[in-house]
Parts: sequence; C-alpha cells; structure tokens
Amino acid sequence: MKTELIIAGFGGQGVLSLGMTLAYAGMLEGKEVTWMPSYGPEMRGGTAYCVVIISHKRISSPIISRFDTLIVLNQPSLDKFEKDVKTGGSIFYEENNIINSPTRDDISIHSIPAVEEAVQLKNVKIMNMILLGSYLELNPILDVDSIIKALKKVLPKQRHNLIPVNEQALIRGAEMVKGYSNQYKYSDITVDSLI
Repeated sequence: MKTELIIAGFGGQGVLSLGMTLAYAGMLEGKEVTWMPSYGPEMRGGTAYCVVIISHKRISSPIISRFDTLIVLNQPSLDKFEKDVKTGGSIFYEENNIINSPTRDDISIHSIPAVEEAVQLKNVKIMNMILLGSYLELNPILDVDSIIKALKKVLPKQRHNLIPVNEQALIRGAEMVKGYSNQYKYSDITVDSLI
C-alpha cells in the first residue's frame, strides 16, 4: 500500500503541521514516509502546501506530480491542484473557503464544513484536524491513536493542552463525512446530498 497526498491552503491554516502529523504517525506505525513542505516567503497568509507519502515499502522519490488525495483549505490551492489528483482519487475540501467547487467527475469529492464545526468546538485552529478526521474515516491508512501520539511530537509542549480538542476534531470530522458532506463519487456517478 502506498498513499500519496497533497495538503494545501494558506499559511497559518495548519497545512504543514497536518502533513507533519501524518508523517510522524506513519513513522510510529513503522511505515515509510516522506513529508515535503513548500511555502511562500510570507508563511502566515501566503500559500503553503506539503506532499506526504506513506508506504509499506521504500519510497523511491518524494517528488511527485500526481496525487491520490488532495486535502484543500482555500480556493487558490484548489484551482492549482485539482487537476493533479489521479483518476479514482479524492478531494476533501473546506466548503466555507471554496467559492467554485471542484468540477471533475472521475474522482470522489467531499465537502466538509470544517470552519463551522471548529467554531462549535471553540477553536478555529482545529479546522485542519476536522478535515483529517474526515479523510481517515474514508481512508484508514493510519490509526487515530497514532495521530494523537504524533501530535505530541508536532505540537510544542506548551500546546499539549490542545491535544484533547484535536482528538475531538478528528472524531467530529469522521462523523461529519458519514453524514453531512456532499459526496460526489465517480464510481457510481451519483450525488449524495445530505445537507
């Protein structure tokens, strides 16, 4: 099994930390991982993305141009990377930050209102974990317990008090993708609108 993801958004939305958390969790499970970040000169507010590869076998190169999954938090990133998702792949996007939804019909598309849910949980910075919870519910490549352990490596010690709310966000994201999201599935060409 090999999974190739790209996570993209503005700096400050938790794009790079989300990728780093996935990479650490993969290492904790004994998998081969790569995490390759990229960001503009102004990290907070500029564009940022990272490529994460998780595999049971050695990874030949961290540089790829096609991805199994895009987790996207803003419109410019969706515009840039939508075309790079492989046929049969998936996009998970934060629906409040996207004006023009993805248009492809050969992939699965999942619209998640992560900002709204983060506000309900009283911490807008956990939006990225809500999206991760949605992704892992449909693609269980890593255990949620490994993600929680990885957060202890990624978050500075003074922020370890936020681990419980991050865990809540992962759980809520998993629940949301099962019930709330608009899901366009290329495999059966149906639209499942539960909103």
